[in-house]
Amino acid sequence: MAELPTTQATGRRKSAVARVRMVAGTGVITVNGRTFENYFTRESQRILVRDAFEAASVTDRYDIVAFCKGGGSSGQAGALRHGIARALEKMDPELRLPLKRKGFLTRDPRKKERKKYGQKGARARFQFSKR
Repeated sequence: MAELPTTQATGRRKSAVARVRMVAGTGVITVNGRTFENYFTRESQRILVRDAFEAASVTDRYDIVAFCKGGGSSGQAGALRHGIARALEKMDPELRLPLKRKGFLTRDPRKKERKKYGQKGARARFQFSKR
């Protein structure tokens, strides 16, 4: 029996990391052993993850098994999209251009800014009173 082509990739967003394994299939997405719809309860997060497939026009052509850790659900959804886009590019190098144009191959560098000493938060200061 012929082995199906399998691709692995890693996606990152904020402090979330998603390890993605992609294999030719019917479009089933499994995240941390749970179904995609069960793991990402918000519709906006599901749309964010599926964006990579729609940009490459390969909806329902690959099965995905992903493991996400770190960050929150929104960061994990972004990390998963990044990982799927990188796996799609590995599987078919001709998909690089449409994925790159949409910005799915670029790692989003934004992270939470650290809290500074002598202040209330990263940028918020304690209230100043002149008198």
